[in-house]
Amino acid sequence: MFDVGRVCVKLAGRDAGQKCVVVDVLEGKYVLVDGMTRRRKCNMLHLEPLEETLDIKKGASHAEVAAAFKALNLEVKTTTKKAKTAKPKAARKAKEKPVADAKPKKEKKDPAKKKE
Repeated sequence: MFDVGRVCVKLAGRDAGQKCVVVDVLEGKYVLVDGMTRRRKCNMLHLEPLEETLDIKKGASHAEVAAAFKALNLEVKTTTKKAKTAKPKAARKAKEKPVADAKPKKEKKDPAKKKE
């Protein structure tokens, strides 16, 4: 039922209601989907298969899936990597040097020294 090339509708998650195509059948109950959704692993229970199929090979690239979706007049979600930005460096605060007091400091009395 969930063969490579099967067009499906996502039922759950952030991409619910979007059409996708099965790109690869993974172990257990998971498949790899791509199309109007993000390319990712998906549980078969979260997919509703449609009658349509696309002629794509197993593990097809995103560009191949996009070309197949354009043949059906459907739009494909494309993502790009974020550009790296320079992180701001936290500047350390300079320690202030103690200012000499105007008053002389009182000397502590040493108990060993007694008045003579």
